[in-house]
Amino acid sequence: MNIKIQGGGSGTYANTGSCTGVTTYLQHEDLERMKNGREVQPFFNNSRDYISAQEVTFKIDNNKAKLSRNDAKFYVITVSPSSRELEKMGKTEKEQAEAMRRYVRDDVMQHYAEGFGKGLNKEDIEYYGKIHFERKGADRYDMHAHIIVSRKDRSNTRKLSPKTNHTGKKNCGNVKGGFDRTDFFRKCESSFDRRMGFDREPEESFDYLNAVKNGSPAEIARQVERAERIRKEKWDKLKAELQSRQE
Repeated sequence: MNIKIQGGGSGTYANTGSCTGVTTYLQHEDLERMKNGREVQPFFNNSRDYISAQEVTFKIDNNKAKLSRNDAKFYVITVSPSSRELEKMGKTEKEQAEAMRRYVRDDVMQHYAEGFGKGLNKEDIEYYGKIHFERKGADRYDMHAHIIVSRKDRSNTRKLSPKTNHTGKKNCGNVKGGFDRTDFFRKCESSFDRRMGFDREPEESFDYLNAVKNGSPAEIARQVERAERIRKEKWDKLKAELQSRQE
């Protein structure tokens, strides 16, 4: 499961002004799907499945009390399952989209809320998701979701920045303890595996891939050793089951 938190700069995810550019971008495949008689996935949030782009823009743009002109107003979380993970989410586009909405609502956004250490739940987060079935510019099936998340909570009183590093301290200015992105990614992966009954290969895990990309030689070696151990344990368990059936 590839999950990214984006926002900033001057490109698609510029986030110091209105979110109009993002909501417009996220509708890029709708027209083509309508032309082909295929179902379009509208924006959704924690409790509703059918939300217009106009409402999304209005809600996000007006949930910014006490933010300065140059402050981030929102972030975008992208949730991209692998082809193997998609197979566990359902056999049809409709089944996979329904599974994605449940996963975003009950797992991703709950872990996101908890990650700030402020006693928040998913109901406290102002967010709007949009499911895509293809990558822009790529002619292949690749279902994923984008989630626009307000910088402020739904009460418009607390600042929430997933780009603020976790410090391990209970009080760190306006952001109590920051946001632990590594823990967030790890929890999202773990809850996906439980929810979908997905038997993840160790080389597919966040810890393994993160170590290979960003870790020291020692960290990479630990993950390789862990992968070998897990694979051996699975093989030993399978052999024991086969022997038990033959007896």
